[in-house]
Amino acid sequence: MPNILAIETSSETASCALLRGDAVISRVSNGVRTHSQSVLPMIQELLAEAGITLQECDAVAYGSGPGSFTGVRTACGVAQGLAFGGKLPAVPVVTLDAMALACHRQHGAAEVLVVLDARMGEVYWAQYQFEDGQPVAVLPPVLSAPGDVQAQGSPVACGNGLTAYAEAFPAGGYAEVMPHAEQIAQLAAVAFAAGRTVAAADAQPLYLRNKVAYTQAERREMAATKEAGA
Repeated sequence: MPNILAIETSSETASCALLRGDAVISRVSNGVRTHSQSVLPMIQELLAEAGITLQECDAVAYGSGPGSFTGVRTACGVAQGLAFGGKLPAVPVVTLDAMALACHRQHGAAEVLVVLDARMGEVYWAQYQFEDGQPVAVLPPVLSAPGDVQAQGSPVACGNGLTAYAEAFPAGGYAEVMPHAEQIAQLAAVAFAAGRTVAAADAQPLYLRNKVAYTQAERREMAATKEAGA
């Protein structure tokens, strides 16, 4: 079994995990100003606890999105840097896939509807069934208004979108299920075994929303970068 280092920063909670065989250890950080400040210390703790170096890992996985615009860029950027430094492949994992896996394993759900708050009156959502314990998208991830979520059948719902827009989801569900690096690592191990990796330079975030998602600060930063390049 491979050693997989995983990073997930697409929501308010940052997490890192190290999967070795069937065992996974993880760290979680809440309430920091930026996830970029907490990720590397957590990774250092995990490697120290396991008694291995970055170079002894087989791949670096990251939650590629959808999620917080800045958050998914943070996870991708850190994963790229680690993969370059360790001469390792990167494994992008869709955050909604990871949430579906968590709901399946924690609550025994065979069919899962994932609803993640995308802010601005919208949600990221997808529906999954499971084959050999792995999530398979029946309805792939999309961005829509909460009222436009159209599930097939009667899946078990999870994600913070259920409480953020409770009026659209009266049946409720497991709102506490959120993206976590442990599931990112577990899904990445399967992808790694199947050869579904990318070179560090090719690692990309998954965006379902266009540039309207940039904050004013991000737009100023991009404008300054563009002017500097000119």
